[in-house]
Amino acid sequence: MSLIEVHNLERIFTVRKRSGRFRRTASEVRAVHDLSFQIDAGEMVGYIGPNGAGKSTTIKMLTGILVPTSGHLRVAGLDPSARRTDLARRIGVVFGQRTTLWWDLPLRDSFELLRKIYRVPPERFVHNLAEYVELLDLGDLLDTPVRQLSLGQRMRGDIAAALLHDPEILYLDEPTIGLDVISKGRLREFLRTLNRERGTTLLLTTHDLQDIEALCDRVIVIDHGTAVFDGPLSELQRGDGSSRTLVVDLVDEAPAIEVAGAVTRKVEGPRQWLSFPAHVSAAPIVAAVAASYDLADLSIHEPDIEDVILDLYSR
Repeated sequence: MSLIEVHNLERIFTVRKRSGRFRRTASEVRAVHDLSFQIDAGEMVGYIGPNGAGKSTTIKMLTGILVPTSGHLRVAGLDPSARRTDLARRIGVVFGQRTTLWWDLPLRDSFELLRKIYRVPPERFVHNLAEYVELLDLGDLLDTPVRQLSLGQRMRGDIAAALLHDPEILYLDEPTIGLDVISKGRLREFLRTLNRERGTTLLLTTHDLQDIEALCDRVIVIDHGTAVFDGPLSELQRGDGSSRTLVVDLVDEAPAIEVAGAVTRKVEGPRQWLSFPAHVSAAPIVAAVAASYDLADLSIHEPDIEDVILDLYSR
């Protein structure tokens, strides 16, 4: 049994709008429609889609905040909405734009309150807190009120808070929003370490596709409430319509390179850029260029994930 099981999930909202002075009309909005996927223990999965695609609604159903209209949903063997309290002890949730910490309390006191809420054994709490304080560089911040923390410091505190009770699953909703490059790098490295050493399952929703490239081997793309892609990130990058780029540095300047299977898009002195379909092997193209031209160097660039996602949405 997978740790997360979603089959034919649907969530419909009733929206009432004013039509006239005293009358309101009701309409249905399908936020999630016929959504199915499974996530095994230890996976790191990117869950992405445009605004309004149904990402947040899915997370709310997975955590038990919302009840599905129809479909089958199990998280760690539990029905999230029916067993919300039991499930809360087995999951952690981090929302990048909201905090679970107490605004006017020092960070240390917020952690202590969460220990009591989740009934974490004292010795386990001490061990976890020491580990996360070190990994997330929180030692100098424990006695600082949360309201005085920077966004990056608060985010690190929120992640530590979500992990103190040893959850099996960590849901991350825009965890790097507003963070600088250094803070993002530290956070990504921490999440990789958490998954590698503790086997924590991660489901990441984000608009920062660099987070996906840095952390996730598998991607689920959702649009209009249903999954339009579910598979390895490499397969998404090499899907139909995507192209890779062969950058060729010749010894001397030359006219545009002509080889079967590739098209020269740009020539700048001795450097030329050739594009070819992402699903095609680069080996015969490289061999053809090497056989006909004097090479100084060459490199292959994979398609930019943002362009791939944009192309997928448009299709």
